[in-house]
Amino acid sequence: MYSNPIIWADYPDLDVIRVDDTYYMVSTTMHMMPGCVILRSYDLIHWEVATHVYDVLDHTPAQSLDGDKHIYGQGMWAASIRYHKGNFYVCFVANDTHKTYLFTAAHINGPWSKQYVEGFYHDCSLLFDDDDRVYLIHGNAEIHLIELNDDLTGPKSGGLNRIIVREKQEYYLGYEGAHFYKINGKYYAFFIHMTPASNGRRTQACYVSDSLEGEFAGGEVFNDDMGYFNSGVAQGGVVDTPDGEWYAILFQDHGAIGRIPVIVPLRFENDFPVFATKVPKTIEIPSTRPGYEYKPLVGSDNFHYEPDAFGKVSLNNWQWNHNPNDALWSVTDKPGTYRIQTGKISPNLTFAVNTLTQRAMGPACEAMVTLDGSELNDGDYAGICFLISTYGFIALTKDAGQYYLVMMARSTDDRSMGGNLIDNKPGTEYARIPVNENKVTLKVYGNFVNNTDECLFYYWDSERWVKLGITHHLVYKLDHFMGCRIGLFLFSTKEIGGAAGFSKFEYKVL
Repeated sequence: MYSNPIIWADYPDLDVIRVDDTYYMVSTTMHMMPGCVILRSYDLIHWEVATHVYDVLDHTPAQSLDGDKHIYGQGMWAASIRYHKGNFYVCFVANDTHKTYLFTAAHINGPWSKQYVEGFYHDCSLLFDDDDRVYLIHGNAEIHLIELNDDLTGPKSGGLNRIIVREKQEYYLGYEGAHFYKINGKYYAFFIHMTPASNGRRTQACYVSDSLEGEFAGGEVFNDDMGYFNSGVAQGGVVDTPDGEWYAILFQDHGAIGRIPVIVPLRFENDFPVFATKVPKTIEIPSTRPGYEYKPLVGSDNFHYEPDAFGKVSLNNWQWNHNPNDALWSVTDKPGTYRIQTGKISPNLTFAVNTLTQRAMGPACEAMVTLDGSELNDGDYAGICFLISTYGFIALTKDAGQYYLVMMARSTDDRSMGGNLIDNKPGTEYARIPVNENKVTLKVYGNFVNNTDECLFYYWDSERWVKLGITHHLVYKLDHFMGCRIGLFLFSTKEIGGAAGFSKFEYKVL
């Protein structure tokens, strides 16, 4: 038996399919690059990264952190993944460009071909019908059904276009997060929902119809928080096993760690889904490939990489915060080192280009890295952080030629309505000590048990780990709308051109 939730890390807005003996699950990655992660499993419990759909989505100034532009809380949301007649399809909107994207590939590893679907379809879900006609449902509170044209570039002229579900009661969160299926000849639309009747808890709803032109009838089908802070388990896809068992993979808010995947059994009675009364705390599902060894979702890195035949280097487990500037980073200039340079002035961590991140993982985790700051300029900050709206970090900085270790953090009071620091400083400085060396070893620790959401920062003094600064409380905020991540960063506040090298990165899930 395995613990449920199945992954204690930020994988929200899940959609899942099965192709023969393999399950694929897509999740929101917003402003992280490469983006639109697809995970792979053979038992719905253990997962590994199969691919990312794109390296960068577009090249807009905001996606590249040009100046004071950014796409925090935006980017790609709530993708729909489908497999039809030998091809994979992934469809989603980006909330910064206000475009709907459709990626297709014959193999899960790509290459993925990008096109646009005319219009903007919030939380959309694809359906390939038995007659090869293709539909999308989308929306919030009012759920629209449209038919797409044959090349999937937009609505079909004269095609089906109607509202299938409409809110008829008071609500906090209208029906959204759509997932659309045809099962045994009937059409099913699943949604996340929140009403006063649920006491502020997110719930799962489902509506069913015999035809796309007919009435969709239904309502709430699942309401449980696992005894966890009234945090409802909802929004995700449903999938069957080769043995005909059905499961939903939904998410649950877990404070600063983000929205984490939960698996819930269900069955169909009289052609209507009946979910388990409660989320099982442990679960076991037969594997289609017993004994398969999964690659870890997070992990250590010695930064030894070789370019592929096209000169490209793909980093294990990592994603950049926004588009990377490829001219300013390397893992091949000095093997064993992730080296970054600055090309802009940044007031704080949120605008630092080439910040390299991995998801923080519960129940607790820690990461250590060796930092070479010999090429820092005055006003540079280089170090390791928990990246979130209310971030915290330990860094090496330089002032008037003197090196210092600093611990800084950002509280909920530090930000404006736009999400930027009000005073445009790196954050509140809680500790600063002079150091005589420009090479240091740093550590961060995060505790996420029962929404503790605390992080601590340490440096190695040649004999022991020494805590620097305060124990900082991380808070999940909608201005970033993402669970916290461990990140390696460098930014300049005075002059560009400084550089930092990171080596011997060690990640432990505790």
